[in-house]
Amino acid sequence: MVRRVLIVSPNFPPVNTPDHQRIRMSLPYFREFGWKPYVLAMRPDVRPDQRKSGSDPLLEESVPKQVKVVRTRAMQAWPFSLMGEGSLSIRALPHLSKAGNQIIANAKIDLIYISTTLFPTMALGPRWKTRFGIPYILDFQDPWFSSYYESPGAPTPPGGAWKHMMSQIVARILEPYAMREVEHIISVSPAYPQMLRKRYAWLGEDKFTVLPFGAAEKDFECLETLNVTQSVFDPGDGKAHWSYVGRGGSDMAKALRVLFWAIRYERDRNPERFTNLKLHFVGTDYAPSDRAVKTVEPIAHECGVGDLVEELTGRVSYFEALKILTDSNALLLFGSDDPGYTASKLYPCILARKPILAVFHEQSTVVDVLRRCNAGRAVTFASDTNPKEAASAARVKLDWLLSLPRDYEPETDWQEFQPHTAREMTRRQCEILDRCLID
Repeated sequence: MVRRVLIVSPNFPPVNTPDHQRIRMSLPYFREFGWKPYVLAMRPDVRPDQRKSGSDPLLEESVPKQVKVVRTRAMQAWPFSLMGEGSLSIRALPHLSKAGNQIIANAKIDLIYISTTLFPTMALGPRWKTRFGIPYILDFQDPWFSSYYESPGAPTPPGGAWKHMMSQIVARILEPYAMREVEHIISVSPAYPQMLRKRYAWLGEDKFTVLPFGAAEKDFECLETLNVTQSVFDPGDGKAHWSYVGRGGSDMAKALRVLFWAIRYERDRNPERFTNLKLHFVGTDYAPSDRAVKTVEPIAHECGVGDLVEELTGRVSYFEALKILTDSNALLLFGSDDPGYTASKLYPCILARKPILAVFHEQSTVVDVLRRCNAGRAVTFASDTNPKEAASAARVKLDWLLSLPRDYEPETDWQEFQPHTAREMTRRQCEILDRCLID
């Protein structure tokens, strides 16, 4: 028997943002495990940043044709401008609610699955449960209400202190409401269940499953058929190109300093090893180009290696990002100083079959996955680590990377990697969905 799930993911493709990844990668496999998905999302043109930077049509092409996607509008932005990004989901709530009502009634939906970083959308879960008696699941890629940016020494929150404060006021009101009757909570990081259980006594351990994003092998298979190109560097120019594709930010400053100081120390001893090396940092800021801020190049200059580093703040399309990975000679990964941070971009880097050098907090799940799969090397740091001291350990891993041939392919343990594939993650998702109906 095929069951029906309404997936609420406002930023679903073609919008090029990270929070739709789990859903887009899972859609090809839901039917295989007994579920027919319906997707509820916003139209890409309701996002001011997407009107300016454009959407990613190739992402939309990767969505299975048989999946029904319903898109809604949003209220005008100007009355909510002081609330920051959180206002987008609030503006969209009336339209998402109305469209969801129709889908639930007409398609006879069995379960609701809300996966987004536009957190106020999660308040639709209890509303629909009250009206239709349908259980709902919440999927967290980031914490909703968090005191991280209020802690001593924390960086400035994205969007500024005022917008962060407004979003947290909304979170204080809506998060308890969304948690009251939730059937199950999925999280990419083990830190989020611990946080939520401390806050809400009625949430037992059995209400949570930690489930990282899956690795989309099908997307790499599409690179050639879609004729994807990248314009960041010329892979045939004779240089060694190391790349990092993803956001920057002040919370990654420690990890960046660890590597940059290691490069500085090593180059002072052996400058000839760095003659033809170029480090590319791509898509480091979510803001449009006229408001983007470079957060990597200033640290590189501080450490004396600015001439090796090129930072392009603008986001590139998803498939261009994959092409950058496959065209690179080596890949770099950097983690936040927040111990709960986990990087979904690890899996595309592994699938790109390039050597990886990662710098992460010692508690990050990335470190364990990278080591078990034998796909690269990790340099770790603790919350109180001095970057210059950690750079000494990083020099050993840096020497390893510099010594590799430019066409080196890691001896990845693909059997160990199999549990991290999109198909396997979808199987585990669907087990949770099944269990929620049985319970």
